[in-house]
Amino acid sequence: MAVLARAYGPSTAVLLSSPSILRTTSTTCSATSSLFLSASTRYRRSLRILPVRTRRPASLQIRAARTESTSVSLGFRAPYFELPEPLTGKIVKLDDFEGHPALLVMFICNHCPFVKHLKKEITKLTRFYMTKDLAVVAISSNSIITHPQDGPEFMAEDAKSFGYPFPYLFDESQEVARAFGAVCTPEFFLFKKDGRRPFELVYHGQFDDSRPSNSLPVTGRDLSQAIDCVLSGQKLLMEQKPSVGCSIKWHPS
Repeated sequence: MAVLARAYGPSTAVLLSSPSILRTTSTTCSATSSLFLSASTRYRRSLRILPVRTRRPASLQIRAARTESTSVSLGFRAPYFELPEPLTGKIVKLDDFEGHPALLVMFICNHCPFVKHLKKEITKLTRFYMTKDLAVVAISSNSIITHPQDGPEFMAEDAKSFGYPFPYLFDESQEVARAFGAVCTPEFFLFKKDGRRPFELVYHGQFDDSRPSNSLPVTGRDLSQAIDCVLSGQKLLMEQKPSVGCSIKWHPS
């Protein structure tokens, strides 16, 4: 019986037909840097085999309104933002990440089942890639008029509880979400930076195929493959599947 193990690096998902046999997935970049192969190899040594997950009975499946991320043109420049971080009280802005080769912007929130399903792996994946010079920021744009559980004080508690290694910012006006074209949580925007050029969008897709209502393990495969390509300076050749989640909760009109 095959089980899926977790890894982050060029060979993201590792299929184990037996404890002694590894078969890695093929790369989705035009080429793969030996630097990142080495990093991935070191990371795989710490893999733990996950038990096969059985499908939940229909009566226990999590039901939530699904919204897919909409198309945003690749090459789109990262909109400027300057937002507060509830946990620290600091103001974080786009310019703070100028020295990094890539920037991951995630639109998340506290209450959405699709976000809750990924929180632990988002924390694990981002912590790993931040050591490789990836800049990461998360933004919550949900209306606290309709969803007070997504307010700043609860955001700070969430960031502390999960040990987020990235700043988790509050977009109270929702102007930043609109500037990015974000429509759901979670939603992922990966930008690359070439020299003095502005950050340009190279990936706008899902974390992986896992959902709260299916039996697939959370691996972060799609997003980690995209990050590997960008950090190794290679062109992305992979299919970019839309992210699926809860709709952003806009202020009532």
